[in-house]
Amino acid sequence: MHTAAELPPLDLGIDERAADPRHDDGRAWRPLAIPWQPRPLHGARSGVEVLPDGRLRGWVEHAVLRGVGPHMLAWWFAHLEGPMVYAGRRLPRWRVAHPQDHVQVRYARRRPDGTVGAGAVIHLTAMLGGRPDRVVDLHTTIVRLDEGGFVHRPRWLGLPAAAIEHRFETVPGGTRCRSRLTVGFAGRWARPLNALIRRFAFGIAQGHAWVRHSVEQVGQFEAFLPALYAAETGAAADALGTAGATR
Repeated sequence: MHTAAELPPLDLGIDERAADPRHDDGRAWRPLAIPWQPRPLHGARSGVEVLPDGRLRGWVEHAVLRGVGPHMLAWWFAHLEGPMVYAGRRLPRWRVAHPQDHVQVRYARRRPDGTVGAGAVIHLTAMLGGRPDRVVDLHTTIVRLDEGGFVHRPRWLGLPAAAIEHRFETVPGGTRCRSRLTVGFAGRWARPLNALIRRFAFGIAQGHAWVRHSVEQVGQFEAFLPALYAAETGAAADALGTAGATR
């Protein structure tokens, strides 16, 4: 545990010297140079497919998260903002969760009581594969957040054009997580529109990039989440029992 006087300065993971028109403040984001061993894609079952109505679906059945309880995951998605100390540096926790892809995150709207849960809105920015041509900058509404899972619906042109689901299941020693992304509008009437979305906005290549991102992000929880949860809640880092999920 660090006192305020002991905390190192916040390292945002940006190159102040590089002008970049993609960012309003003229700074270029760079991958965080921290110890990171991303899970390999072959360590999970995954796939990308086009549904009969033309929607794109990517899915992942992750390897078990050892030492991570569903209550920690529910807590994490309600506490994405703010810094943490990792590898001796004070870093944005959102960036630690995926040092290559994650850029920025904030809660654009909380619930009336100030908490984060169903009805809250997240504004997030990421670059799939760390590539500037695969920037994801969106507002997404939380539909579910509890120990059973995290579900949110990103909006495209103001419409709920996608759904991202993470389901959590307690297993011996940790948590089994299943993730699914669906892009497009449901119904046969939407097939021509979904074809345009796949061609010009989010297609098969982006679907595979999301699958890899999901495998790497979920795997990274083992490296930092138990310690962060313990530091901020006072709970034991290795406790896998139920503990106050956000609902």
